[in-house]
Amino acid sequence: MNLLPKSSKEFGSVDYWEKFFQQRGKKAFEWYGTYLELCGVLHKYIKPREKVLVVGCGNSELSEQLYDVGYQDIVNIDISEVVIKQMKERNASRRPRMSFLKMDMTQMEFPDASFQVVLDKGTLDAVLTDEEEKTLQQVDRMLAEVGRVLQVGGRYLCISLAQAHILKKAVGHFSREGWMVRVHQVASSQDQLLEAEPRFSLPVFAFIMTKFRPVTGSALQIFELCAQEQGKPVRLESAERLAEAVRERQQYAWLCSQLYRKAGLGSVSLDLCNGDTGEPRYTLHVVDSPTVKPSRDNHFAIFIIPQGRETEWLFGMEEGRKQLAASAGFRRLITVALHRGQQYEGMDSIQAELSARVMELAPAGMPAQLQVPFLSVGGDIGVRIVQHQDCSPLSGDYVIEDVQGDDKRYFRRLIFLSNRNVVQSEARLLQDVSHRAQKKRKKDRKKHRPPDTPEDLPVAPGQSIDKNYLCCEHHKAMIAGLALLKNPELLLETPLALLVVGLGGGSLPLFIHDHFPKSHIHAVEIDPSMLEVATQWFGFSQSDRMKVHIADGLDFITSLAEEEARPHYDVIMFDVDSKDPTLGMSCPPPAFVAQLFLQKVKGILSPEGVFILNLVCRDLGLKDSVLAGLKAVFPLLYVRRIEGEVNEILFCQLHSECKLATPELLEMARALEQTLRKPGKGWDDTYVLSDMLNTVKIV
Repeated sequence: MNLLPKSSKEFGSVDYWEKFFQQRGKKAFEWYGTYLELCGVLHKYIKPREKVLVVGCGNSELSEQLYDVGYQDIVNIDISEVVIKQMKERNASRRPRMSFLKMDMTQMEFPDASFQVVLDKGTLDAVLTDEEEKTLQQVDRMLAEVGRVLQVGGRYLCISLAQAHILKKAVGHFSREGWMVRVHQVASSQDQLLEAEPRFSLPVFAFIMTKFRPVTGSALQIFELCAQEQGKPVRLESAERLAEAVRERQQYAWLCSQLYRKAGLGSVSLDLCNGDTGEPRYTLHVVDSPTVKPSRDNHFAIFIIPQGRETEWLFGMEEGRKQLAASAGFRRLITVALHRGQQYEGMDSIQAELSARVMELAPAGMPAQLQVPFLSVGGDIGVRIVQHQDCSPLSGDYVIEDVQGDDKRYFRRLIFLSNRNVVQSEARLLQDVSHRAQKKRKKDRKKHRPPDTPEDLPVAPGQSIDKNYLCCEHHKAMIAGLALLKNPELLLETPLALLVVGLGGGSLPLFIHDHFPKSHIHAVEIDPSMLEVATQWFGFSQSDRMKVHIADGLDFITSLAEEEARPHYDVIMFDVDSKDPTLGMSCPPPAFVAQLFLQKVKGILSPEGVFILNLVCRDLGLKDSVLAGLKAVFPLLYVRRIEGEVNEILFCQLHSECKLATPELLEMARALEQTLRKPGKGWDDTYVLSDMLNTVKIV
């Protein structure tokens, strides 16, 4: 028997509802949830002694159940004579104080200010089936009547799916009347969430519209959202922001539903926000491994990424997360990244905070009462200390933070918050910090230190940087490219002229300066804030052999190329990122690899020099075009891909006849490294130059 309408317009028809209740008989029909599912919200906003009007009551048991728990001053109205007769017969003896009246809610017969609460479960949704003029006029009459029969301080409590046109109409109407508008999400039971055929694909909301006494000339509008039954309401600045927040929760509910029913939806990620501030607190990635053979204990697990490690390939890239999920052996793994600027007490508190939310993302087929494991690296949440935060007019907001690595060593990072999962610059901190600095640091932090935070925290000054250690693999490869110069074993005694475009934290030019004593380096940086960052936080300093030019790299090279006595550099390095996230190439900006500009680069490169470029390009077609353009200007082109990253290092030279086979490249790299490893040079033993060139290919 088909009881649902053929079109949504039938919901507004009197004949439809008469036929509906005749066919259905006395069996209760519960739109949008039972009393047990709604009681948390109902008890929050209705007091037992208040006089309640239920509009469009139908044959729902909601009024009866409210009556039975103490809400006995209830009047019910409905447009269907059939259902009113049924409800009177059902309740005459058991609930004598509750009344049922056939009445049109757009023309109610009650005196003004008769009720303290008007309760509507799905009636507004049933009437507001479209946005045609006739429908909107009918809804205006209904809402005006609701306002008329409510006392000042009374509430219109409307249970709704909060579809966009319904939310817009209700919020717009009552906010213009000067009422306080609150939207409260109704918590779904786990059984309803996991139904094979859910009643609705959208979550259920309660609109709580509170009638205020009109104030002449007042434009005050109050919009609030309460996302959890016991949560605090969050004040929002506009009706548009309220609608956006509701839409976000609807999308989340739809996502949970899809994740329960289907595995392998592709890349799924979402932010869980702080309920009080609205700021992101956790970023979740859902990773399915359909090839994992199911067993009782491998359905689902949560992986907490230690603070500061979310940028690593294994955690920060989709392919890395897939590898992590496969090695963990679970059919669905959710990785959880912790946001900077948020406080976390430890693994136990995070587990307690996340348990309910992550279960909404669980797959189908999980055994009942199965305990979901929380995994991590080393069993703790890691350490992240934000040392400095500021805003650059050119680069935007950025932070300097110290994080603890896998080996318990500390690393300092520069992060642009516009791309918070990418480390812009990184340096390792020295272990032998002074006792005085440690003592002062412990004293300063003792009162505010979370329980799980170790006491051996790093110090802030730039002089604590280990300048002999290169953190970035692409920097190591760029340094290895110096082996392409003539007589690499003599480079320490050879005057070298280098141009480095893109300073960042200064690690790359500083390493060259310290390890090649005859080198003279010009570094070009467009953002003066970055020079301050490099100097204050990364141990960078200028000297008679190291000069920084605050300029646009394009303009700087163009001006050099146009000089009559233009300089010639033995090495030119580009390590400069694009500020435009919409491009398929994030390093360098496209103008740096344009044909005309590359000719200018060629003009200031010495005949036997090498042009080294850090390329980060996810668009394969664009990358092929860049390589072809480089090849047209620099006939000899080597490429070295950085494993586990998108970076590729390009080594460009002017004479194709100087091409070297891999064994020759490795021999030259070993010769250079042997020179650099001499006693007193402070060489990092883990850095093997020849390894950086082992996989180089000629384009």
